[in-house]
Amino acid sequence: MNRRRFLQTSLALAGTGLAMSGLSAQETSVNPRDFISNAGDGPQKHLTCYPDTENGRHQLHQLWVSYDNHVLLSYRAHPSQKYPFFSPMAGPISGLPLVTETGRPWPHHRGVFFGLDRVNGGNYWQDILPQGQIISQGPSFAREGNQFKITPTSAEIVDRCLWSQGDNDPIIEDQRRFVVKIVDDSRYILDADFVVKALTDITVQNTNHGLFGVRCSPDLAPTGGGVMESSEGAKGERDTLGKPARWIAFYGKRAKSKAEIVEGIAVFCPSKSPHPRFDNCPWFTRDYGNISPTPMNWLGNNPFVLPQGEELRLRYRVVAFGGTPAEAGLNDLWTEFDRAG
Repeated sequence: MNRRRFLQTSLALAGTGLAMSGLSAQETSVNPRDFISNAGDGPQKHLTCYPDTENGRHQLHQLWVSYDNHVLLSYRAHPSQKYPFFSPMAGPISGLPLVTETGRPWPHHRGVFFGLDRVNGGNYWQDILPQGQIISQGPSFAREGNQFKITPTSAEIVDRCLWSQGDNDPIIEDQRRFVVKIVDDSRYILDADFVVKALTDITVQNTNHGLFGVRCSPDLAPTGGGVMESSEGAKGERDTLGKPARWIAFYGKRAKSKAEIVEGIAVFCPSKSPHPRFDNCPWFTRDYGNISPTPMNWLGNNPFVLPQGEELRLRYRVVAFGGTPAEAGLNDLWTEFDRAG
């Protein structure tokens, strides 16, 4: 994106007064006078947040967050997708991707994502769309009153998604909130909060395809020369698969960086279980770059059931960091995250 377009489309959302959550592509045009330029003498580092635009109109399917005029991450929620996901998610030092949009040999893994297979006979993780799709109802940057909840170092994204098969009535509604927060120049956080409501009786069979997942960039995975490490000191798929942990991270030297830069991405799981079936939640891990804290792969012949009308709250934290997990202070960041629950 060239500088002219960036300055025209970068939202200092707290000052626009645009009611993002009520917009559609047909309703509201982008007026450059509604936007605040980030140019000027000696500007301070800060987050800028903006939706994709086309022909001067909002396209409420993709939201962007930048820091210091460099793209940090993007939430992609187009209705043609299997599910919404985050990609890119940039390394805080190198700017190189920490996640991959599609990964071989499993191209349905996309960045930072949330989905589930074997739900009432449907597949909300992979396969063709009619087998199951998580459809965004239109993401937006969160507001409090008329003000967007955006500061120089933090921003919030909210979305409502419906889970359905083809033209059938949705079986699940989820309300999701993501908080992006800059910790310092070598670390930033993406906190993810999901409230999943059963619109009918929900039954989930044993599956390794579920819930919150991260597919890292190939150079951070053990198969690409990187390291997978858990909060318990275990490394690699063999010693982390099925084991409980507070967090698991991928990290390593960036393959496409000219400098000797080490970066990584970690997923946190809280100590407080949202449901008895999540106690001592085991992790599903793969050396090729996939991690997910989930009990669903260990249900056996005892399916997970969520009766109609009941809700399940799921919390996770993703940390993008420079250095090793120890250098990034992941244990301290986990403690902060856990106490906030």
